[in-house]
Amino acid sequence: MITCIFEKGTKAHLRHAVVDVLVLKEDKILLVRRTKRLLEGGKWGLVGGYVERTENLQEAAEREIFEETGYKIRDLTLLTIRHNADRPHEDRQNISFVFFCKALEKEGTADGESDERRWFGFDELPSEENLAFDHPLNIKLYLQYRKENFPLPVFKLR
Repeated sequence: MITCIFEKGTKAHLRHAVVDVLVLKEDKILLVRRTKRLLEGGKWGLVGGYVERTENLQEAAEREIFEETGYKIRDLTLLTIRHNADRPHEDRQNISFVFFCKALEKEGTADGESDERRWFGFDELPSEENLAFDHPLNIKLYLQYRKENFPLPVFKLR
């Protein structure tokens, strides 16, 4: 949580904004194994992270994907927003903007936030116990969307 002091000394605890992205290619999803020093370390997770002060959500998603995997992307699409205050395994109670996108060519190398990156078929995903945070919910929602093609939230990119 972020503690802010507003006008007249009023204090408030605010939540962080993060992006979580299902990076897709040829009916597979790219997951990263979180390094041990991070919360939920050792578990597989979606690519993502904090939105920086100087960027919008699209820029944050593109930056996080490139930093963590080296991939450039296209067709970034908002899937949902996770905003409940009791998200599982969270210590900062982030508000997560969940996207999916298509991976293009790999142009860079991964940073040190993950120990491994791997493409998984949707029928060979790690068990839910081995997936970080509420990422299993996001993957299930994407698969439901893919099957039912229900309307998604409107989100205008740039």
